[in-house]
Amino acid sequence: MEKNIVLIKGDGIGPEIIEQAVLVLDRIGEKHSHKFNYTDVLMGGISIDTHGVPLTDEALETAKKSDAVLLGAVGGPKWEDLPGHLRPEAGLLAIRKGLGLFANVRPAVLYPQLKDACPIREDIIADGFDIIIMRELTGGLYFGERNIETVDGVRRAYDTCVYDENEIRRIAVSAFEIAMKRTKKLTNVDKANVLDTSRLWREVVHEVAKDYPEVEVIDMLVDNAAMQLVRNPGQFDVMVMENMFGDILSDEASMITGSIGMLSSASLGDTKFGLYEPSHGSAPDIANQDKANPLATIISTAMMLRYSFDMEQEAQDIENAIDKVLTEGYRTVDIMSDGCTLVSCSEMGRRIVENI
Repeated sequence: MEKNIVLIKGDGIGPEIIEQAVLVLDRIGEKHSHKFNYTDVLMGGISIDTHGVPLTDEALETAKKSDAVLLGAVGGPKWEDLPGHLRPEAGLLAIRKGLGLFANVRPAVLYPQLKDACPIREDIIADGFDIIIMRELTGGLYFGERNIETVDGVRRAYDTCVYDENEIRRIAVSAFEIAMKRTKKLTNVDKANVLDTSRLWREVVHEVAKDYPEVEVIDMLVDNAAMQLVRNPGQFDVMVMENMFGDILSDEASMITGSIGMLSSASLGDTKFGLYEPSHGSAPDIANQDKANPLATIISTAMMLRYSFDMEQEAQDIENAIDKVLTEGYRTVDIMSDGCTLVSCSEMGRRIVENI
């Protein structure tokens, strides 16, 4: 099988972690007789420096013509003082919108080998946890009207949060479909006691639930969900929520897995096409030092093989290799614990490749 993949290395540690993911993909191609063709596209700070904008129309069109996009990370303090629409993160929002990717799938799994890196008490995580956070990607506050203005000599700012029922319904359907393939348990996260958008959100989720009578639906306010994630993460399976809530809670979930360096993600739409990226940032403080954890990117690559290319065995090969390397005690600095062996970003990638 031959697949065309757009690589967006981005900023900071992005090029380093994408390099390791490509080595893993090449090994998968060699083992299973696939051919992966790569096209580099600029996005984020490096695109601003080169083209003056975080994402060019040409870059977006190239991404649209590919079979999938693999993204490293964007952003950094160098570009923080730019207007909002010219910051690196604006490129990320634009490519998600431009590619029609409305569903962000973020697994938060506690590997047994990383229990020592989890900040939660051992008795709470004894049985581990395996959570899928479904985050709506193209609506809400991040895409609403916004402005900073001065009225009667006083500065004020506003951001509007808007959702229509179709936007809610499609992410709800995606969440229910995934729940049906797992334990048939779905937690709907909202703020329906305060926000009208959340009241509509909850209403539509329950309308969709009628088509999935086998799935148990639990409504949970977002503040309680934040508390419950650290109180008893094992109670969750699939969680669905709007854009900002998903942004915040998925980062919280990443830390209880031991490190945000372990959190992968897939951004999907109505087709097999997807954008795959780690959920961590560009970590400019450790860029070009070979210290980054490439595992979230490599796990995202496995998700790409599974969701976009229907290569289930190939995805399992990557996941099995990761499991073996962690069992052997190899750790990057962010997940390092006593008795383990500290390795660099490139060394971790090499060991994953050797175990495929």
